[in-house]
Amino acid sequence: VDQPWISEIFPGSVVVAQIWPTMDFNDRSGLATSSRNVAIKLWGDKYPDGDHELNAKLLFGAENPPGKKYISGSQDHIGLLYPGINRLFYNGDYWPEKIDSTTDPDVCDWLTSVLHLVPLEPRPMGYDPLRIKNLEKPLIAALGESGNRCWESVIKKDIIGLGKAMTDTILSWKEILPLSVPDYVMDELETKYFPNYPGATTSGCGGGYVIVVSEKPVDGAIRIRVRR
Repeated sequence: VDQPWISEIFPGSVVVAQIWPTMDFNDRSGLATSSRNVAIKLWGDKYPDGDHELNAKLLFGAENPPGKKYISGSQDHIGLLYPGINRLFYNGDYWPEKIDSTTDPDVCDWLTSVLHLVPLEPRPMGYDPLRIKNLEKPLIAALGESGNRCWESVIKKDIIGLGKAMTDTILSWKEILPLSVPDYVMDELETKYFPNYPGATTSGCGGGYVIVVSEKPVDGAIRIRVRR
């Protein structure tokens, strides 16, 4: 949704959460590691002072210099530099038209308590999820609407609604960009996670991590903490 060739067909929302850097995440796994590396070059190993929006725009520009073939979506830069949980509404541009934010301790701590990351294989070098595109308006509308439902469920601390929104997100990815969800990843989701938990998605195209929403422990999962 953070690419104009998606949101210009139908506007929609993405939800991001800033997390404490308590571990090194795998590269090419959908958790903004390339953006983190650029941020470290700009500001060192610390969060920059000043305005969140200005810093995020500086990071977006630094990672996307003139002439770059593939523009890294701004949800990564906003997710890294805006505290708490944020809903980004995209409407045909690289930068969201509107950002809704919360740093409510109860909401952030609740999200921390129900998110689990299970490592998968990083996406392979040369991986291109854009070779096949089904850019149909109803599919893109459904993807953006799942972002709205995700936000509303987080604010309400509704684990069932959050799980459904996350599952619907990856099913929408699979329809819009069939190569974005490899068969082995979908098989794992359908056998291990969809039947046993309120919902799951992946951290990015090609896999990276399964993000499971659950009030009970998840085998092999890493715990993360939302920064507020």
